[in-house]
Amino acid sequence: MSKYINPQFKNLEIDHSWSFSNKTRKDTTYLTHGYHRYPAKFIPQIVSRLIEKYTKPGDLIMDPFGGCGTTLVESKIMGRPSIGVDINPVAVLIAKAKITPLEPPKILKEFLELKKKLESYNNKTEIKAPAHERIDYWFKHEDKRRLAFIFTEISKLKDQDIRDFFYCGFSNVLKNCSIWLQKSTKPTRDLKKMPSEPIQTFVKQIKMMLRGNTKFYDLLKQKILFTSSM
Repeated sequence: MSKYINPQFKNLEIDHSWSFSNKTRKDTTYLTHGYHRYPAKFIPQIVSRLIEKYTKPGDLIMDPFGGCGTTLVESKIMGRPSIGVDINPVAVLIAKAKITPLEPPKILKEFLELKKKLESYNNKTEIKAPAHERIDYWFKHEDKRRLAFIFTEISKLKDQDIRDFFYCGFSNVLKNCSIWLQKSTKPTRDLKKMPSEPIQTFVKQIKMMLRGNTKFYDLLKQKILFTSSM
C-alpha cells in the first residue's frame, strides 16, 4: 500500500503525543465536558491544542459540525469567541448547557427546590403520560410516569438557561432509565435490563453537573478578573 501514500506524507514522523494516551476519563470530562454522552465526540485536549497552535486570543473559531459543544467550551476557556452549528436539536441543547456558566448559588437553589418537588412523587401523583408507540417501546410504564413528572417540573421553571441545564441532565439519564441495551450505541432492547430509578438517577446526574458548573464558572470568573487587571 505504500505506493499509494502521498509522497508528502510518506516521510512524516508520527507524533504520538496527539493520541493523549495518558489521559483518563476524569481528564477528558472536566468542567462541563462530562454533562452528556455523545457519539464520536473528540476529547477536549485535542481542541485545546489546536486552538493554542493555530489561533490567538480574540480570534473567532467556527465549528460547522458542532456536536455537543466541545470546541465551544474550549474556545470560551481560552478566550476565543466561537460559533457552533449542528442539525441535531439535542446536540444544540447539550452545547448550550455546556457553554453557559450559571451562578452556583442560584442554580443550587433551583436544584434544591426542584429536588424537593420530585421527592413528593408517589403512585397517586397525577401525571400526563399518554400512550406513545416509540416511548412505550423503550420505557416501562412506571419509569415513563416518573420521567414525565421530572420533565413537567423542569418545564415549569422560568429561566431558560436553568431549564436547559436540567433538560440536558434529563436527556442524559434517559438511556439508563430505559430498556436500551446499556453498552450498545445502536437501538437494541434488553428485555432483562432493570432500568435505573429515574428520580434518583436524575438527582445524581444533576449533582455531578453542579460540580462541573461551579468549576467552569469559577475558572471563567478568574480569567475575566485576571484580564481586567492587566
